[in-house]
Amino acid sequence: MRIDIITVLPELMQSPFNDSILKRAQEKGIVEVHFHNLRDYSTNKQRSIDDYQFGGGAGMVMMIEPIDSCISKLKSERNYDEVIYMTPDGNTLNQGIANTLSLKENIIILCGHYKGVDQRVRDLFITREISIGDFVLSGGELAANVLCDAVIRLIPGVLNNETSALTDSFQDNLLAPPVYTRPAEYKGSKVPDVLLSGNFPKIEEWRENQAFQRTKERRPDLFNK
Repeated sequence: MRIDIITVLPELMQSPFNDSILKRAQEKGIVEVHFHNLRDYSTNKQRSIDDYQFGGGAGMVMMIEPIDSCISKLKSERNYDEVIYMTPDGNTLNQGIANTLSLKENIIILCGHYKGVDQRVRDLFITREISIGDFVLSGGELAANVLCDAVIRLIPGVLNNETSALTDSFQDNLLAPPVYTRPAEYKGSKVPDVLLSGNFPKIEEWRENQAFQRTKERRPDLFNK
């Protein structure tokens, strides 16, 4: 997979890709991540990429010209499956969306700023709009990092144990069950006997029951699905 991220603040985004799972995914050649500074596509000396909004009102708006120039250049070099805009009013990111995007080959992610982008960007170029929650950030960079992490870890070969991602919370609209490790007893608190039994059918049954119970208690909205 190749991910091209269009941003005003590329330096803000780079750190998460230099460690842990995201770093290993790139070292293995499974994922390529490229950052594009939108200001490099500005046509004025100030390298500005925003302007006042028509009709008045507080806040600046990202202009269409530099975004068009950047996206058009990238599209001239390869085909893209999705051009994603990170915005608070997009579809809320969930595990299903992450699963779908993990199957793509080439993706562009546009990080919003200020009061957002000229609506014509969304009308002409964007294929999918994604939010990470009902709140507003200073820019789309942190949201793009969240999206990339959620997607990249699902690509085969990224995790050492590929079945791990399949048992994560939300994969089947259930929260994950409790997990334990050594010691089997700590300050009087014991690991459930079934997990020490070696009876794997019973263990799976216990985990399934725990997942249902936890989801019912903590996320009844998911449980009702």
